[in-house]
Amino acid sequence: MDAKDILGIPKTPFSSSQEKKSRPPKEPQRKPDGVSREVYALTGGVGMAPLMPTVEASHLKRRPAAEKEKVTWQWLPFTSSARTDNLQLYHWVRVVNGVQPTGDYQFAKYNKKVDVLKYTDEEYEKYLIDPAWSREETDQLFELCERFDLRFIVIADRFPAARSVEDLKSRYYYVTRTLLIARARSVDEVSGNPLVKESYDAAHETERKRALSALLSQTKHQERKDAEILAEAKRIMESRAANKNADEAGVPSSSDNAMVPVEGVPPLSGTHPSLAHPSANSSIPNSLRMLRVYLRTHALDQMVQAASASAGLRIIKRVDQTLQDLGVNLKPKVPTKAVCVEHLELRNEILTLLNLQKQLQNKEAEVSANRESSFTEAPSTPMRSNRDIDRPFVLDTVGFTGERTGKRDHKRKTTGRFIDAPPSPSESKRPRKLKGSD
Repeated sequence: MDAKDILGIPKTPFSSSQEKKSRPPKEPQRKPDGVSREVYALTGGVGMAPLMPTVEASHLKRRPAAEKEKVTWQWLPFTSSARTDNLQLYHWVRVVNGVQPTGDYQFAKYNKKVDVLKYTDEEYEKYLIDPAWSREETDQLFELCERFDLRFIVIADRFPAARSVEDLKSRYYYVTRTLLIARARSVDEVSGNPLVKESYDAAHETERKRALSALLSQTKHQERKDAEILAEAKRIMESRAANKNADEAGVPSSSDNAMVPVEGVPPLSGTHPSLAHPSANSSIPNSLRMLRVYLRTHALDQMVQAASASAGLRIIKRVDQTLQDLGVNLKPKVPTKAVCVEHLELRNEILTLLNLQKQLQNKEAEVSANRESSFTEAPSTPMRSNRDIDRPFVLDTVGFTGERTGKRDHKRKTTGRFIDAPPSPSESKRPRKLKGSD
């Protein structure tokens, strides 16, 4: 009994063609050249058997299967060394293979405390007495500074007396600075401390906050008015700088490094006024004059770019290559004012040198062109373009035989012998024919 009997399906015998499926004939394999028949019969036509079992390289790089870690999350208690009351709290902890983590709380390392100096009664009486501050107020200030980690906004809010933030900062930094100097064996020992190097200026801080508050409280109309004033001031400064440059350009310089104009050589079109007088304060670009603080290297880059704006990329590369050949850095390592002035002056001299070389090449080309043109104008040279310029005009004459002399005959004769030959006597003294009236 089979499935067809269970389902009541009649049995249909398969045809003989279905029972015996024809297999495709195997293609005969040809014995490769160089292999003997016995070896080919032993290997079965699949090649030589390996001498040792081979292993894929990928299997060698596989790491041995490690035991799977059993990770669970547990609700465990913890304490933090940042707290002094030993408060016990709970949090979720990742536990691997049932081993609970040990050690301090992981975020306790971020609990940083400020070391606030403590003074004694003797030190206070000797160094820290101030008529504007009492001993009780000073004690309360240092207690709040230690409690709130020098957060003076919070300290000013918690301070019992009506003191500003600047007053609190001034008193704290004055007391700390005085204690550091008094406890040191010498002033040089604490000279590198920031509190000793820079003293706190309460008046400057008050003025800074007042100016910042006035700036932030400006209206749109005031901002536009200030922008117009700054633009006018910038225009005035630029006009003054231009007048100063013009005045300095009109006065001849007696220094050895001054540029001497060469006759017949036009000045450099790409030379910037700041390069012509690098020692003047006007060499600072206009975009940097309104800034109070800027990097001198940035100013040097802008001045070089402005000076080489019209010189062309090829000239700029030649200037840089000349600097490298001279062993000079493209940018000064120590960009002081004197070094930047000398660097700009050197670039200016290199630009002048390149311009002179270019003008010299142009002059040499003109001289060679004039020389070639003078050669072509000579009568004996075969390089003339128009060969009939210097040839004398010769009329067509009739020979003794009555034939007209052709151009070929003129070419055979030399020009001087044909023109300078005197006429024959018979032609010059031939008697005139008498007319009938005579």
